[in-house]
Amino acid sequence: MDNMFKLMGWWTGIFAILFYVGDMVEVSLLMVANTGFFVLLGYLNISERMYMYIFGAYLTVFFVGFTYYSTFIHIPGADH
Repeated sequence: MDNMFKLMGWWTGIFAILFYVGDMVEVSLLMVANTGFFVLLGYLNISERMYMYIFGAYLTVFFVGFTYYSTFIHIPGADH
């Protein structure tokens, strides 16, 4: 399970680079933070159950934040 978190850190690092190249600096910084979080968790070597609890909490925070953003902040069709 720790290797999967290292792999997610690698992919979020790739996305951070691509977002930066695409001139999306804020999202790139968010992906850099995710990369650090996932790589740190990958090297903790905790139990598989704890990894699942942490990932579930991460998904819950992400979905609540994304729903809040898409409902109250995002303006459809802006900047087009």
